[in-house]
Amino acid sequence: MIEQYGWSDALRLAFEPHARAGYIPGRIIVQQRLANLVATDVGTLSAKLSGRMRHEAREAGHPAAGDWVALSANDGEGTATIHAVLPRRTAFVRRAADSVQTLQVIAANIDVVLVVTSMNADLNPRRLERFLAAAWQSGARPVVILTKADLCEQPEAQAAEIATLAAGCPVLIVSVRQGLGLGGLMDHVKQGETCVLIGSSGVGKSTLVNALLGEERMATRDIRAADARGRHTTSHRQLVLLPGGGLLLDTPGIREVGLVDADEGLSTVFDDIEQLAQNCRFRDCGHDTEPGCAVRSALEAGLLDADRWTHFQKLSREMATSGLTKDRMLQEADRRRMAAQQKAYQSTKKDLRDSVS
Repeated sequence: MIEQYGWSDALRLAFEPHARAGYIPGRIIVQQRLANLVATDVGTLSAKLSGRMRHEAREAGHPAAGDWVALSANDGEGTATIHAVLPRRTAFVRRAADSVQTLQVIAANIDVVLVVTSMNADLNPRRLERFLAAAWQSGARPVVILTKADLCEQPEAQAAEIATLAAGCPVLIVSVRQGLGLGGLMDHVKQGETCVLIGSSGVGKSTLVNALLGEERMATRDIRAADARGRHTTSHRQLVLLPGGGLLLDTPGIREVGLVDADEGLSTVFDDIEQLAQNCRFRDCGHDTEPGCAVRSALEAGLLDADRWTHFQKLSREMATSGLTKDRMLQEADRRRMAAQQKAYQSTKKDLRDSVS
């Protein structure tokens, strides 16, 4: 059973230490707060974390949809206990929008990130740039999916504009209502590969899943007429099997993605600005009032979009701030670890003195 969820020889090799400990492998296909649904060779089990895993999750985060885990099954109960998580090949990670410290793994062990946005009034190029930076950083292949093309008067022209900021990744036009572009979409997901749908609420992710599955499995709702924004339908992250042999992970809508260690992703999305900066007269140019600034020249000549430049500056500052926060978090973790080691050392010395006396 787990072969259809992507189980491979490489995973089997990585799992050997857990197999010797008597555990069985499984992949998290539904991520929920209280218990995860895990696909295994003995069926789909409702699995909770072991006590040790719950303690470790406070530091490293909980297992995510798409993770491969080692677990022990409770015979005849349909339940299991998760004891370990196998190392992730790739991961789509975000920093929670309301926190500089809380990190969330949206999807693990993915091959393709389908960044979905609708071709209506809610299309936001700046939000798309942010999503793409996180997608490139995940280690998977990004593909931009422009849904609801039937609501757009000139979908080809709008797709061409989006392609200029998509950093070279494919941009596909889709209309489920018209049956447009679905076959081309699945050409980007090979058999045995896992793709994840990322996008805001109401961009048509669940409708897209239903169309690809050929059945109404995911609940859908209409967009609001007042602002063209969609309404939340998917309530949890769920991995489903596709008819062509691939896997698709649907996620709840995300209005904002806080970037985490996304320097490479940011550089990929804003490669045009990176290239311009290399032509500045001074290596440490601040792109403000310095003479010979290629970035300022491009802005003044209309060759660089001012909103795009402003957004690049905003994301760069965000990355710098998150980097400083991460350093402080690491320092605090080191301090706690050293304090625990010192406490254990003092306790050992006391035990030795007591035994001698």
